[in-house]
Amino acid sequence: MDIFVALSDPTRRAILEILASRGELTATEIYEHFSVSPQAISQHLKVLREAKLVVMEKRAQKHLYRLNPQTLSQFETWAQQMRQRWEERFSALDTLLEREKQKFGIDEQESR
Repeated sequence: MDIFVALSDPTRRAILEILASRGELTATEIYEHFSVSPQAISQHLKVLREAKLVVMEKRAQKHLYRLNPQTLSQFETWAQQMRQRWEERFSALDTLLEREKQKFGIDEQESR
């Protein structure tokens, strides 16, 4: 399962936010935060497990869910790399625009 497919759904993102703020929770504790059926939340949890965003541990009769820090760390690294690339591109665009303004004698006041 692709991490982006898993993150594309607002309910799955909400589940991740709940786990981030509350820590380890049972499936029932997660269901209680939503107005949809337990089966629907179970499907969302399955997608999150397949994407390795959450880890499920079975203890006695309970299924406990928690965030998977390794996958989240990998996603964070990717997001930071994307942000850096875009910042570099915007910086290069700013430099180009400044050169063009100087070439045509446009000062900061005129361009606003």
